[in-house]
Amino acid sequence: MGEVLLTVDTSTQAGSVAISDGGQLLGELLVNVKGTHTDRLLLTIQQLLQDAQLSMADLDCVAVVIGPGAFTGLRVGVATCKGLALATGKPMVGISSLQALALQAPFGRFPVCALLDARKKEVYAGLYNWQAGRPLPCGPEVVVAPERLLESLPAETVFIGEGAVAYQTLIVRQMGSRAHFVPWPLNLPRASSAAALALDDFRQGRTFTPAELRPRYIRLSEAEIMWTRRQAETSIEG
Repeated sequence: MGEVLLTVDTSTQAGSVAISDGGQLLGELLVNVKGTHTDRLLLTIQQLLQDAQLSMADLDCVAVVIGPGAFTGLRVGVATCKGLALATGKPMVGISSLQALALQAPFGRFPVCALLDARKKEVYAGLYNWQAGRPLPCGPEVVVAPERLLESLPAETVFIGEGAVAYQTLIVRQMGSRAHFVPWPLNLPRASSAAALALDDFRQGRTFTPAELRPRYIRLSEAEIMWTRRQAETSIEG
């Protein structure tokens, strides 16, 4: 069975695309600048395939980070990958943005807390322990105020991700020397990290059709919040 994977991560501003063959990374492109993923994602995929001397027909699976993260970015990444999978008939794998981040702080003796900035003074958070060469979740991924999150964490924790950068002062003030941080380059999500998790899922048959795969938002979008609020107001008025 071939194991050539195209993996896309558009969960944050730092969008990236990776192509891997089994346990070998063939290429990766990461861009962390202002702009929309819509403008550059397909061009990035085409460039990477060309550099790797591959075509879409050579792929065995299309993997995509499904969240949590930026709503628009996730929609662009998932929709693009669904289109590619439909066009080629390839299976899909969906990967957690937080679990992929936790993979970038491997084999530590402390739990890894992956954080993405969710805006509105909240973070998307996932806590992981390393077992069998993989970060395994200690509980569900959540969106929460960082102050509340820190109250529930173990004695010593490794923090990673843009949320860890944004709230580092608060984390240190609340946890002191019990908080540990990764070197700054590791805070950027990387499609290659998601690819490592996707390869394991692909080998285990944990794949989806394009119709089955859905983004994982955790928090309602602004439009959904407003709709729910209007429904509640209409119900009260009625």
